[in-house]
Amino acid sequence: MYRVRATVADDLDALVFRCPNPADEVAVLGNMRALLPDQADLRVSAEGIRARYVDDLDQLSSSTKLTLHWSEFAKRFKANRERANLSYHSVRDSLRELLALGSTHAVNVVSDSAGVEILDSHQLVNVAAMTIPNGFGMCLFDEQGAGKTVSMIFAFDLLASRAQADQLIIVAPKSMLPEWPKDIMRFRPGLYRIASVTGSPREKRVALTSRADVFVTNFETAVSMEAQFEALLRPRPDRNVLVVDESFLVKSSTAKRTRALRRLREWCGRAFVLCGTPAPNSPLDLVEQCRLVDFGISFKDVNIPNDRAAALPVIRRVVENRCLYVRHTKADVLPNLPTKQFHRVFVPMQPAQAEIYERIKVQLIADVRSVSDTEFRRNYANFLARRTALLQICSNPVSITQDYTEVPAKVRLLDELLDRWIRCDGQKVVLWSFYRASIDAIASRYADYGVLRYDGTVTDVGQRGEAVRRFQEDDDMRLFVANPAAAGAGLTLHRARIAVYESLSTQAAQYLQSLDRIHRRGQERDVEYVIMLCQDTIEVREYERLIQKQDNAARLLGDLVEDPVTRQTFLSAISPELSLAEGVER
Repeated sequence: MYRVRATVADDLDALVFRCPNPADEVAVLGNMRALLPDQADLRVSAEGIRARYVDDLDQLSSSTKLTLHWSEFAKRFKANRERANLSYHSVRDSLRELLALGSTHAVNVVSDSAGVEILDSHQLVNVAAMTIPNGFGMCLFDEQGAGKTVSMIFAFDLLASRAQADQLIIVAPKSMLPEWPKDIMRFRPGLYRIASVTGSPREKRVALTSRADVFVTNFETAVSMEAQFEALLRPRPDRNVLVVDESFLVKSSTAKRTRALRRLREWCGRAFVLCGTPAPNSPLDLVEQCRLVDFGISFKDVNIPNDRAAALPVIRRVVENRCLYVRHTKADVLPNLPTKQFHRVFVPMQPAQAEIYERIKVQLIADVRSVSDTEFRRNYANFLARRTALLQICSNPVSITQDYTEVPAKVRLLDELLDRWIRCDGQKVVLWSFYRASIDAIASRYADYGVLRYDGTVTDVGQRGEAVRRFQEDDDMRLFVANPAAAGAGLTLHRARIAVYESLSTQAAQYLQSLDRIHRRGQERDVEYVIMLCQDTIEVREYERLIQKQDNAARLLGDLVEDPVTRQTFLSAISPELSLAEGVER
C-alpha cells in the first residue's frame, strides 16, 4: 500500500501525485500507468508524478495499492475541469447560435434583466453570451470604446438576479481603478457595496474584510495579496465572478501575475477577460487569456510549434474554432463615429542633436559588427538599451547628455503647432511622450497653456482621475501630457480631437490603446493624430513596425509573429541604409 498526496503542479497545467518516500514513485507510477493507460504523458517530474487529464482520475481512488489524499486546491482544480469538460460543447454551441442570431435573439435571452433597454444591440449580445446557462466564462474582445465595462456590469447584475453569483472581483490596471466603481454606481446605483482594494497594506486588508459585493484592485495587489483574496473566494467558489480588465497584461505562462490570477480563478465559477487589443505583439498573447477563462480546454492537446511563425496558423485555428470569445469592432457598432486621420511629420534634427545621434549610432553599429552571433545574443540586453538611447535622443538628448543645451527639433515644431492649435484655435490637445526627461521639459515649457500631467510621477490614483476630469471639464486646461505606459488604457479624453506623438512607446499594446483615448464613443469631431518622427533615424523604422502590428491585429485578434532578432535585422533597424550584406561581419 502506497500513500499518495494529490496537489497541483507549479505551472498549473497538471495534477501532481507525491509520495512521502520519493523512492516509491517508480512503483506508484507503474500502478498509475496500469490504471490509466490512456494518459500517455503520465511521468515523474521534479515535483512528483504529473497527470494532465482529470476526467479519468477517479479510478485511482478505487485502487487497493494506492491510498490517495487530495489537497483542497487539487480537488477544486479537478472539479473545475470536469465541470468545464461537461458543459464546454453546449456553451460553445449556444455562443455560436447567439452570435449568428444577433440582438433580436439576445433581447429574449436577457428579458429578465432590468434596464437593458439602454444597451446597444451588440452589448445585449455580450450580456446574453456572458450569462449562457452552465457557462464558466468568456473572452470579451470588443474594440476599445465599444462598451465592455457596461456589458460586464449588466452581465454580473443578471447573474446576481438569477442567484448564480454573489461576488465580483475586478483586477485592472491602476489607471482603471476609479472608473469601475464610478460606472457601477452609474448603471446600478445603490445596488452593490463596492470596495476598492487600494492604498496602504492596512487599508487593503480592511477593504477585503468589508463584506462588499464588488472588489476592485490592480494586478500588483492581486499578486501581493493572493492569499487574502483566496480566503475571500474560498467560502463560496461557484458564486464568485472574476474579471480581468486589459487582459493583454496576462500573456506569459511563467509570469507571477498570470499564475496568481490562474490560481484565484480556480475559486471562481465564472471568469471574464476584457480587452480591445488582446494580442498586440503576437497571437501567442491570446493563449493564456483563453486558458484563464476555460481552464485550458481550448488549447488542450494542441501542440504549439516552437517556431513563432509556424505557431501562428495553429493558434489562429484554435482561437477561431475553439475559444469562447466575442469581438465587435467600432466600425461595426459605432458607424457614426467621426473619421480619424494620421499625419506623419518628418522633423530634421538640430545640429548638436544630430551629432550626438550619429556618434552613438556609429559606435553601436561598430560594436554589433565586432561580435559573433552568440556574443550578440548574450549581450542583447545591453545592445537593446543602447538602441533605446537612440530613440531618446530623437525625443530629447538631455536624458543621455546632460550638457545638451539646444532646443530639440520636435520641441521647436511643438512651439509652432501648439501656438496655432491652442492659442489661436482654442483647441485642447493630448500630447504623448514616452520619456520622463521629455515630459518634464514639455510640462515646464508649455505651463501657460494649462498643463495636466499623467505619467509615472503621478502615483496617486485620485490625482490621476482628477487630471482626466479637469481636462474633460475645465476649459482653461488645454494640454494633457501623458506617457502611454501609464495613461494608454481606459481613459476618455475626447474633449480633444488632436493627439500628438512626440515620442513612441516601443510596446505595441500601449500605442494601440492610446489611439482610442480621443477616438471613442462621445467624440463628435473628426480626429487627427500627428506622429512626429526625426528624419532618417531609427524612429521611422520603429513607427513602421508599430503600423505593421496594428494592421496585423486588425486582420484577426492579434499580430503576426515577428522574426527573431538577429545581428543583421538589429543593424538594419538602427540604420535602414545598411543592407544585410553590410551587416555581416567581414
